[in-house]
Amino acid sequence: MIEVKVPELAESITEGTISSWSKDEGDSVTEGEVLLELETDKVNLEIQAENTGVLAEVLKQPGDSVEVGEVIALLKEGAEEGTKDSGAPEPEGNESRERTEKAAGEAAEQPQTEKEAPHKEVPPVASPAARKLARERGLDLNRIQTRDPMGRVTVEDVKNHPAQPSRPATEESPGKQQTGRKEPVQPTGEADRPVERQRMSRRRQTIANRLVQAQQNAAMLTTFNEVDMSAVMDLRRRRKEAFKEKHDIGLGFMSFFTKAVVGALKEFPRLNAEIQGDEMLLKKYYDIGIAVAAEEGLVVPVVRNADRLSFAEIEQDIASLAEKARTNALTLDDLQGGTFSITNGGIFGSLLSTPILNTPQVGILGMHSIQKRPVAVDGDRMENRPMMYIALSYDHRIVDGSEAVRFLVKIKELLEDPELLMLEG
Repeated sequence: MIEVKVPELAESITEGTISSWSKDEGDSVTEGEVLLELETDKVNLEIQAENTGVLAEVLKQPGDSVEVGEVIALLKEGAEEGTKDSGAPEPEGNESRERTEKAAGEAAEQPQTEKEAPHKEVPPVASPAARKLARERGLDLNRIQTRDPMGRVTVEDVKNHPAQPSRPATEESPGKQQTGRKEPVQPTGEADRPVERQRMSRRRQTIANRLVQAQQNAAMLTTFNEVDMSAVMDLRRRRKEAFKEKHDIGLGFMSFFTKAVVGALKEFPRLNAEIQGDEMLLKKYYDIGIAVAAEEGLVVPVVRNADRLSFAEIEQDIASLAEKARTNALTLDDLQGGTFSITNGGIFGSLLSTPILNTPQVGILGMHSIQKRPVAVDGDRMENRPMMYIALSYDHRIVDGSEAVRFLVKIKELLEDPELLMLEG
């Protein structure tokens, strides 16, 4: 037997969670074929077979955490007669079928009171996807009825299985009848309320841990300002068609904000730094992280060397990274590094928020919804202007309050006079 191990991943990744198996026990496997998908705290990786043979035994199921170098399956060298072809439908392997038939035969020959024993001793035959779904729904595979003539539990069987009914609070369990002790009872009215228990993905767990660490390890403060977006919106309105025709990409707000951030970072370099022990690492390059909402949680891919890019190149990079995030195609290189981040809650309707630092970065800019509000143009006139609240969260350990306020004012100035972006951004 050949041991299938978790291969070496990126330097910063030492463990992951099995998301799904592409092969079932008994399937033929060819060297280079995808065996499984591994979820890490940054990206999902496809693990390929390093040998050709038959997948004899799966040792780790979807949802299990595994470490680099850990054995997760056994592969039998060479192809065996009667095993499933990798492109065929999903009839079970010989070994699993014989095991199921034997268990069923033994159970049929025993009295009714003894049938439960072999049922519990022999694990049900089920696809990895069915096992994962059953765990998520809190269902016992032994109790799921299947229409498969050989007893294999499928995803469809799990979906069709009724939810486990809640036991009334007044009903006594066998343990209570035998011992006379009272078991804990749920509060009245809670037992029959609908709930769904979901396991957090590894990425979601990592996001949660990093956000808590950011608040615990940094002296984080937030300062606010507002920007009159009239000039930017007027420029986009006048130039959007020509821009689209020339560059085959729309002229959005993110390129303006990215340019404005770069211009402000050049003037206030400590917001483009990080703390390493008792030293500040001042970075002379500008890799701007752009927060993107993906299905499994927020990710922050990085636009490299944003100071050297044109508006069109920034828009193209952001569009490419956003598409990769939506299709779960981001690579580790897309996510690593970054000197400063921008997050746009306005696309979801947020009017004002306090962004959390993307450590070890010491600054993050929050964008919000554009709303028309009355603004005093001079001492006599008021006008409705498209206004946006902006927020800067920063690490007060190395960034002073006055520095943070002036940084945000600089961004406001650059956005309200977009021509300056060509000179300073």
